[in-house]
Amino acid sequence: MKQQHGFTIIELMIAVAIIAILAAIALPAYNDYIQRGKITEAFTALSDFRVRMEQFYQDNRKYDGAGLNGCGAAAPNSKYFTFVCAPNAVIPSQTYTITATGIANEGLTNFVYTLNESNVRATTTLGAGWNGAPNAACWVRRKDGSC
Repeated sequence: MKQQHGFTIIELMIAVAIIAILAAIALPAYNDYIQRGKITEAFTALSDFRVRMEQFYQDNRKYDGAGLNGCGAAAPNSKYFTFVCAPNAVIPSQTYTITATGIANEGLTNFVYTLNESNVRATTTLGAGWNGAPNAACWVRRKDGSC
């Protein structure tokens, strides 16, 4: 009599169930990790824009100019966010606010961060599934609302 080698269907089903449970736990954590990585791009671009605006101000004694939406510096490059700059209406402008808005196709719907000439960082809105509330004092970096 020849002995059979291999797996039974029950053993295969148990292995598939274990893999499915692990995937159900790992996939949301991985997606959160990817989303937080994309959000970091906004913080970097906003900070870089602020430095360039300060350089522009040192040369011109105003924030308004031929850059992004009438601000002195050009728009930051970003794959995941769009940027809008709003210098104050008084010419020459002595204040500005730059806003980074997440691109929906990149999974960043409703993520909006702002920065102004005084380095005040604010989170205006957060994406779906983020438990934290918008924060007028910092950029929210995690789902729990921490900065």
